[in-house]
Amino acid sequence: MLKPADFHILLALADGPRHGYGIMKEVERESSGAVRLEVGSLYRLLARLLEEGLIEEADADERRKFYRITRLGRKILKTEAERLAGVVELIRSRRLLPEGDA
Repeated sequence: MLKPADFHILLALADGPRHGYGIMKEVERESSGAVRLEVGSLYRLLARLLEEGLIEEADADERRKFYRITRLGRKILKTEAERLAGVVELIRSRRLLPEGDA
């Protein structure tokens, strides 16, 4: 099970490489502001995800480092997305969430 911030970082990288600030803004946008990553914590999270092999450094320019999701990262992201979809279905079956809502 991924931590919410890890999930959102991997999700932000699923469409292609991004630099740290781009990841931070995409996570904020995709979560409608519910997940906000501070610069210091973002780079600690990125270092851990690099160490775990879920992301890797991509081509960089002179000013920024870019990151991309690895094959392992994509597999773990997909597994977590499937787990969350199952949770949503369970919640719907208990009528705690209307059918059209996610």
